[in-house]
Amino acid sequence: MAHHIPSIYVASSPLHGRGIFTTEEIEKDSIIEICPILFLPEKDIDLINQTIIHDYFFEWGEDLRAGALALGYGSIYNHSYKPNAYYSVDMEYETLSIYAFKNIKSGEEITINYNGNPKDKTPIWFDARKI
Repeated sequence: MAHHIPSIYVASSPLHGRGIFTTEEIEKDSIIEICPILFLPEKDIDLINQTIIHDYFFEWGEDLRAGALALGYGSIYNHSYKPNAYYSVDMEYETLSIYAFKNIKSGEEITINYNGNPKDKTPIWFDARKI
């Protein structure tokens, strides 16, 4: 079961499709959500890449060749090179946790850097120059 603070919700995003927002301020370092993951075996990744799930799963496993779909809101957070949140992976307990990287204002979209490190500017697989 996913655990999240009650103030977060899904809405249309100016960044891309839908995103996660908050109705209340979230303090820096607060846990926003703990998402269980749905494991996607390496043998299925080529097939998954041909579906809409391609846009929502994370690399997973020691060699990052498998995948994981984060349940709860976990797969809907949008990418930003100036994120206000970050994620932490726990492969043993098969969870992805989202934390506030800085104070997040009410009404603000919660974003993460898909590279893992909030300060990592390495290009990702889609054009994110505007984000």
